[in-house]
Amino acid sequence: MKSIELFAGAGGLALGLEEAGFYHIGLVEFDKAAADTLQKNRPQWNVLCEDIADVCQRDLESEFDIKKGELDLLSGGAPCQSFSYAGKRLGLQDVRGTMFYYYATFLSKLKPKMFLFENVRGLLSHDGGKTYDTILKIFEEQGYVTQHCLLNAWDYGVPQKRERLITIGIRADLCDKAKFNFPEPHEYKPVIRDIKLDVNPLKDECAQYSASKKSVFSLVPPGGYWRDIPADVAREYMKTCWDMGGGRTGILRRLSLDEPSLTVLTSPGMKQTDRCHPVEVRPFSYRENARIQTFPDSWEFCGTLSEKYKQVGNAVPVNLAKDVGLEIKKTLEELNHS
Repeated sequence: MKSIELFAGAGGLALGLEEAGFYHIGLVEFDKAAADTLQKNRPQWNVLCEDIADVCQRDLESEFDIKKGELDLLSGGAPCQSFSYAGKRLGLQDVRGTMFYYYATFLSKLKPKMFLFENVRGLLSHDGGKTYDTILKIFEEQGYVTQHCLLNAWDYGVPQKRERLITIGIRADLCDKAKFNFPEPHEYKPVIRDIKLDVNPLKDECAQYSASKKSVFSLVPPGGYWRDIPADVAREYMKTCWDMGGGRTGILRRLSLDEPSLTVLTSPGMKQTDRCHPVEVRPFSYRENARIQTFPDSWEFCGTLSEKYKQVGNAVPVNLAKDVGLEIKKTLEELNHS
């Protein structure tokens, strides 16, 4: 099963698809540290560390040595930065200049049998749903029948609550020959206790709290947050956040061993989204975050510590990608035998 991945990042989606049986004939990733990570772990992968706009201008059949219509899968999660909904039904013209435009251009030029487009939950409601409607319309114009579902990684062997919008497309001339089913949730839902935790990780492996922040977090019990410490201490720490509305449950949040992680983020130290380690008074190390994202310890990350955190936080959980990939593989096998 041959695939090409766009916006590949540090390889969470690509690795999961590889484990499901896909062979990547090309991966495009603009960020050098992330591209270095891909190349370090899989020297045999054809990684293009380039602007996708430049890649799109070339003959993609020659670039990836595959004929139009023969590629099994195009995968990736284009960053859907806000774009205005033109309302003129111009199709691809509506999204020209956005990263999604280049994803759709790959579909147009290579006509893969199937595609996997993953993104954040918020894409569903952006601009009252018009943004995603535009995206689905463009997929249809490129000749694909689509289906989508919100999947929570926690249901698929990932010790983390992380929802992703998964859109699957089958080329219209093939869709009556096979069907795709989203993976069934697992019976067991893992928690933080199920991963290996580091003991006093080195400074180049883990961000550090300041002495004052550490003294405040030491008061928070595992599973607790700002409401579980003396009000005067919480007020001083939270400052203007103290007067905000809502539960603010992400502030001074310390996870427990018997719950899944909250969504792993790209930075470990933002006040309103802190996730303190359940055993030690510190953030999770980037490697612990990688385990929460179900990367194997053998997967090495390149770049600075902040770049490693960012790569891990932006990744698709490997186990979720694998489960979706196995279902895509079933559909492709059905197509190939029809």
